[in-house]
Amino acid sequence: MVKSDAAQREGRENDALRTPTDLSRKGVGEISSALRQLLADVFALYVKTKNFHWHMSGAHFRDYHLLLDEHADQIFALTDDIAERARKIGGTTLHSISDISRHQRLKDNNEEFVTPKDMLAELSADNQHLTRSLRSAHEVCEQYNDVATASMIEVWIDQTERRTWFLSEIVRDL
Repeated sequence: MVKSDAAQREGRENDALRTPTDLSRKGVGEISSALRQLLADVFALYVKTKNFHWHMSGAHFRDYHLLLDEHADQIFALTDDIAERARKIGGTTLHSISDISRHQRLKDNNEEFVTPKDMLAELSADNQHLTRSLRSAHEVCEQYNDVATASMIEVWIDQTERRTWFLSEIVRDL
């Protein structure tokens, strides 16, 4: 049976992106899929954090504005690590804004005005959701003995829990 030109081209493209790994193809596929969703969520959380940073107001403006900027920097720093980890194991990652929107699980906030308390509470909840997603991805990595990705995820969980802690402490007193 002769392969079509499109099938042959796709095969060459897949071969060009394949990276040597001792992980199974199934493992690479499942881990890459989990990383793709994490990456989409991290981009969504980054944009939401910057949105709230830009639109912060009120008595504690400076403190909250600076905190959210710090959080946004931490979140954005994850993006390259996540994407490069997917590529290191031979997977693919996100390609575009529309690809992000197809894979993200965190909800966007397009409201014109959000109170500072609601901003911080929403970001706290989103960081908690991200922690759960990171733990789920960690389980996939453990299933396929991908200790390197699992190790990275453990650090990301710690960072995400720290953001959640800071945000929830602030919201508690508002």
